[in-house]
Amino acid sequence: MVLLVLGAAAASMDVFAQVVAADAVVDRGRLEQRLAAVEILLEKSSAARQVDSSGDTTARQKREKAREIYRQARAAFQAGQYARASGLLPEASVHMFEAVRSAAPGEVAEPKARSDFEARLDSVNSLHAAFRRVAGEKPDATGVAETSRAVDNLIGDARRLAGEGKLDAGRAALDRAYLLAKAAVSSLRSGDTLVRSLHFATREEEYRYEVDRNDTHQMLIKVLLDGKARTTEQQSALAKALQLRNQANTAAASADHAAGVRLLEESTRELIRAIRGAGVFIPG
Repeated sequence: MVLLVLGAAAASMDVFAQVVAADAVVDRGRLEQRLAAVEILLEKSSAARQVDSSGDTTARQKREKAREIYRQARAAFQAGQYARASGLLPEASVHMFEAVRSAAPGEVAEPKARSDFEARLDSVNSLHAAFRRVAGEKPDATGVAETSRAVDNLIGDARRLAGEGKLDAGRAALDRAYLLAKAAVSSLRSGDTLVRSLHFATREEEYRYEVDRNDTHQMLIKVLLDGKARTTEQQSALAKALQLRNQANTAAASADHAAGVRLLEESTRELIRAIRGAGVFIPG
């Protein structure tokens, strides 16, 4: 009996340690900003006013659900449970967007899809321009022309699909272009002495930059391999990338951000291998 109790206690401590580690990785300042943004969406935005004025029962119920989830996120934040709060906020936003669609489905869907498409297109064009600018500073970089053509082709596909009224498909093409351009920019800049020496006040800040790089490459490979069989080489690279990412998270949770940066860089290199294996060449 004593052994069982001790075992259960040890397991509980392990779970607690994992939760604390996850909370430590979430940036408190950014999370607080996200909380404020979601509160505005729920209470003060044009979307909130639209739900208020619609008189639609379903819309109001969905908004109340969004509010309930937001309150849970706020309580988790105040309790220091940052990972839980971070996970709840997107859920609250989704319920609010569903409320808006219920309030005026015919009025919202098409204009919003069109404006979302145009906004994403602007972002892709800006990021593509940034990629070409950074590439111009690195004349020895390989794969620049191939990457630029791939982004241009995706933009062309997106415009064609949007012109045919297929905005969702066009937006999906733009999302792929955005991820490709963002991953390419970050790969060109990886190891850049200027970035490392001037742009990071602390190792923790550099670690968070590498987390974003790694996340971008993960999202890109997910899009590229969606619905496709993975080769043995891709599977191996992705498994190693995940293992290194987990090790980086553990290092950061122990405040060893220097090790976290190194492990994340290795993880991202494995993701680049998988991306290239999917037929998309990016620098790095």
